[in-house]
Amino acid sequence: MKAIIALSLVLGLHAATFAQPSHDAWNTLLQKYVTTSGKVNYKMLKADQTALNAYLNTLAAETPQSTWSRAEKMAYWINAYTAFTVKLIIDHYPLTKITNLDGGKPWDVKRIDLGGKKYSLNQIENEIIRPQFKDARIHFALNCAAKSCPPLYNRAFTAANLEKALTERTRRFLADPNANTLGVERVSVSKIFEWYAADFGKLPEFLSKYSNVAVQGNAAVDYREYDWRLNE
Repeated sequence: MKAIIALSLVLGLHAATFAQPSHDAWNTLLQKYVTTSGKVNYKMLKADQTALNAYLNTLAAETPQSTWSRAEKMAYWINAYTAFTVKLIIDHYPLTKITNLDGGKPWDVKRIDLGGKKYSLNQIENEIIRPQFKDARIHFALNCAAKSCPPLYNRAFTAANLEKALTERTRRFLADPNANTLGVERVSVSKIFEWYAADFGKLPEFLSKYSNVAVQGNAAVDYREYDWRLNE
């Protein structure tokens, strides 16, 4: 009997170690404080940040494990990146631009504690999400709290909605004339396509795949200036 109890305790601890965090709390916050167009009510969120802190604590305690699926890991890291970005903004709100923080380099500061390890936003994006998942659509899911960023999705990413949501966010961003203008022979696109050119491969092909425009392979490309003002 003692052996059975001991084994049950071990199995219980093992299961707890590999627990996956629920993203329901994050979903509730996004529904409450983010519009469908991606505008964030930071003022109201700052006054109601207990739930956000609780969610961030959950992420810190339940980090990705090898047993998780690719989609589960990907959803975790996308949600973590954006939730900690929102936390950074409300900690310093009122604020006009995220680039007003840390000498213009808030993404380089290691302030995110996950599983006892410190990360910067840049590490999460460039050392985990981009190399591990190799999916250019993540650039339209991550949000840097600026007007020129792809709009913040007012839903939490989950393993169940990830694939559909990534495609939808990509198509929506490309169709937004405030962010991109696509033509057969000429395109004017977000700086994101210049900064992360390596992720998109042949840009005309990527643009054609996720839009209704058949962009020619030799189309002229220009990149728009980035508006770092807060996305509120």
